[in-house]
Amino acid sequence: MKFVSTLAIAAAMTIAQSAAAQDGVPGPEEDPYIWLEEARSDRALAWVEGENARTMELLAGDPRFDMLKNEALAIFDATDRIPGVSFTPYGLVNFWQDATNPKGLLRLTTLDSYRTDTPQWETVLDIDALAAAEGREWVFQGMNCLPPEERYCLVSLSDGGKDAGELREFDMETRQFVEGGFRLPESQGSAQWVDRDTLLVSRDFGEGTLTESRYPFTTREWKRGTPLAEAPEIFRGEPTDVSSGASLLRDSSGTIHGRLARRGLSFHESAYYWWQDGDWQKLDLPTKAGIAGIVDGRVLFSTDVDWETGGQTFAADSLISADLEEFKADPNGAAKSLVWAPAERQTKQGLATSADSLYVNLLDNVRGQVLKFDFADGEWSVAEVALPQNATVGISAASDETGEVMFSSTDFLTPSTVYYSADGSNPEPIKTSPARFDAAGMTVEQYEATSADGTKIPYFVVMPEGATKDGTNPTLLTGYGGFQVPRLPGYLGATGKMWLERGGVYILGNMRGGGEFGPNWHQTAIRENKQRTWDDFIAIAEDAIARGITSADHFGIQGGSQGGLLVGTAFTQRPNLFDAAIVQIPLFDMLRYHEIGRGASWIGEYGDPRIPEQRAWIEPYSPYQKLLENKDYPSPFFWASTADDRTHPAHARKGAARVKELGQDYYYFEDTQGGHSGGVDNEQRAKIQALQFVYLLQRLAD
Repeated sequence: MKFVSTLAIAAAMTIAQSAAAQDGVPGPEEDPYIWLEEARSDRALAWVEGENARTMELLAGDPRFDMLKNEALAIFDATDRIPGVSFTPYGLVNFWQDATNPKGLLRLTTLDSYRTDTPQWETVLDIDALAAAEGREWVFQGMNCLPPEERYCLVSLSDGGKDAGELREFDMETRQFVEGGFRLPESQGSAQWVDRDTLLVSRDFGEGTLTESRYPFTTREWKRGTPLAEAPEIFRGEPTDVSSGASLLRDSSGTIHGRLARRGLSFHESAYYWWQDGDWQKLDLPTKAGIAGIVDGRVLFSTDVDWETGGQTFAADSLISADLEEFKADPNGAAKSLVWAPAERQTKQGLATSADSLYVNLLDNVRGQVLKFDFADGEWSVAEVALPQNATVGISAASDETGEVMFSSTDFLTPSTVYYSADGSNPEPIKTSPARFDAAGMTVEQYEATSADGTKIPYFVVMPEGATKDGTNPTLLTGYGGFQVPRLPGYLGATGKMWLERGGVYILGNMRGGGEFGPNWHQTAIRENKQRTWDDFIAIAEDAIARGITSADHFGIQGGSQGGLLVGTAFTQRPNLFDAAIVQIPLFDMLRYHEIGRGASWIGEYGDPRIPEQRAWIEPYSPYQKLLENKDYPSPFFWASTADDRTHPAHARKGAARVKELGQDYYYFEDTQGGHSGGVDNEQRAKIQALQFVYLLQRLAD
């Protein structure tokens, strides 16, 4: 395997810089709570048990807790929910959890049956029964199947909700795991079908096969009946990558057109390679661009930066294509042409391909739109799919075999609707969710706040009937603001029932760092400019107060993961603006985040605290270090999951421990089963929701 020498030099320099700066990272002498980074040590779990008992007494003892939990559980377990489905040769497949099946059922139905109010389902795999039989806390993570027949599948199972999972071969016809079939032990990584007896496997193969971010960077070709340890390695990245691996470039029929490999140079940057003439050839792509698939004999590319190639420049966020056969013959020389480029305040939200069409889900000023593209006679044609305006719309399923497509539509106050089309045109509604809360008289407004540098930052406000702008409304502000991920209007469901119906106001912010307005909206607020995200969030809070929507005594904030960091920076930088802060599954200690969980993978977003120059970006906002004496914080509620192997519960644990040390009020709860998304079943999800809304009501409404 040959790589450009400058990449190796740069990697070596980064390692040397990091090693030289290691003394700048807090150790046990500076941080008395590092022991809480041991997720399952006896000492840490005893601390968790005590904190959980205290929080349950304070919050679950509230007479509103049981009512709120029951309201949430009724929504989560409702049998009239819309079952999300995917097209397969065996019918429509759905994964379903309810009161009877808390861990869930993988099941099938027909399109005709799905259209009815009471579809008839056939169970394919019962996760509750499997967990009971094996004595494991199995969480279904999905499956990938060998195209085009899709009879044989690799089912991914996580023990307790971790990102890492086991893979087992499953037969869709017999509805059984294949005896003696492919089986991979728990690991991060992936496996992809080559043919019935061959997989490409990227896993933890032992010492020296994981990156600093604890993801695989090698791929092996594994033949059935041979030891995995003896499978030949076909691709190797570098241990300094975030993750690396090889995969297949397939079209909608399942035909393999070649082998690709990707090195994740950072969370946002990649280098791509194409297997040709017995070696990996580096593709001439920007590091913030990639291959998006194949449709109508064209290879699709997506770029997050301006791309100059072949004497033309494609703008950031564009879709580009090349003839498939030209690409296979000369991947760097194939002529490129534009498929789509964004207008002002537009961005592509997602792509999907059916048997013969490309669908692009757009955002236009944070409102949804879907376009259908087809290539014929040397050019692309485009048509807008007729879906509701001023809503969040998307592609929920597309068939590689038949060309059938399903779309979805929702907004804050309108329950979700699913639409069906045999060919992507003239979709018809076939499923609509019942209302979960009384939205009569409620309003949705979009405002703009002015951030510290003068940038206009949009946000949505949902106000219940009767709310007036007199500064007294209990108000919850939430957002994300990272990793080019947008936060969009969506049916509020349980939040509507538990919060809006009780007079609460809901605000959703669209800060820089997210993906609401394309890659530049994200890239302008990362690394040395990450404070812009926190400034945007604070500006929204100030603007909401200035408009009389609420006041500091009635103002709460909430966010998870990167959103937990967002909340942490907000209440430590401006504690006077808020009286409640829900810090869920957060990043919080940003001077040690690279040492905790998968933190090193996010250096591309935040920077590396081991390097003095980059530590200087991070240290001024790292919430853990900003919990100081003589400041009055808004009694934060931290919650996390023991099994979260992504952000890791240590961030929330250490935050709570530090607030306690300061002698201030706080709450801490840890879900001992869930992973990064929290509870693994509806009962636990409802419990966590109820704890949060009791906290908000106590702090902001009582």
